[in-house]
Amino acid sequence: MTSGAAPRILYIDDDDALRRLVSRALRRHGYEVACAASGTQGVAMAADGGFDLVAVDHYMPGMDGLETLAAITALPESPPVVYVTGSDEGRIAVAALKAGAADYVVKTVGEDFFDLLSATFAQVLDRARLERGKASAEAELRATNARLEAMLSEVNHRVANSLQLVSAMIGLQKGVLTDTRARDALEDTQRRIRAIAQVHRRLYTANDVEQVDLRDYLGALIEELGESWSSDALPRTLTLSAEPIRVKTDRAVSIGVIVTELVTNACKYAYPDGGGEVRILVTRADEHCVLAVEDDGCGMAADQKPQGTGLGAKLIRAMAQSLQTAVEYDPAHSGVRAVLRVPV
Repeated sequence: MTSGAAPRILYIDDDDALRRLVSRALRRHGYEVACAASGTQGVAMAADGGFDLVAVDHYMPGMDGLETLAAITALPESPPVVYVTGSDEGRIAVAALKAGAADYVVKTVGEDFFDLLSATFAQVLDRARLERGKASAEAELRATNARLEAMLSEVNHRVANSLQLVSAMIGLQKGVLTDTRARDALEDTQRRIRAIAQVHRRLYTANDVEQVDLRDYLGALIEELGESWSSDALPRTLTLSAEPIRVKTDRAVSIGVIVTELVTNACKYAYPDGGGEVRILVTRADEHCVLAVEDDGCGMAADQKPQGTGLGAKLIRAMAQSLQTAVEYDPAHSGVRAVLRVPV
């Protein structure tokens, strides 16, 4: 029905006199009416389309009202159907509603039947209009969400590629330097960039761009750190034991930077005389993700100042504060055990 046009009604009833009366009354109420004398004829007319609503009488020879209702509701994009029943046929009205009728009207011999029929048609048409509007809005929302997700995936892809390019440029710069401290600082910077890039790589290949599976993310990150730190001369064994926990993307970035710094510290300072193991443990406890990085190395005094530039310690504090938590160290552990509790 176009805006401003009269609603088109198909009225199906085998009673010739009643069809004429209904048709006249509905036209007075502003409807355009077509009539069918049988269920078979009515289904054929409904199949041709162009009707905003169909009214079906129950008692008809051949194909009765319920059969006609079933045939019409089975049509593609079928219009709503109002079922017309006798005054003592409540069970039939219930059966019609269960079969897909939008509403029903009790047939009477008085003039009020036509007013009731018209009012019911108006209500059903209003509901149908609202449902179409809702369906259209939901479809548009789904399409918009799909477009936004595609755009966000592309953004993550571009960010990951850009970070990879920055890391490669730092690697080139590191290659021409002779100062060991400067080379080490650039290598640490590369690790931090890779920790962030790993999140974006996971986001543009995942269906969910709002959350990251921490076990998968840390698994890939630990693998990269292991390749960076382990060598034949100084073998480092990095092991991850993690429960499947999903966290928001921004929190995953902060966690990744913290893990990178803690693992880097362990690889640098825990085993000065040779190789050793660094363990990363992730568990869930009391609505928190509990992350621990531990080693069995030489340990660290409680009042020991950060070794190196101290930038790593500052980054750990800053990232932990962004997570509204802090990294705590276990004094009872024989080596170093750093623990982070993050609400999830």
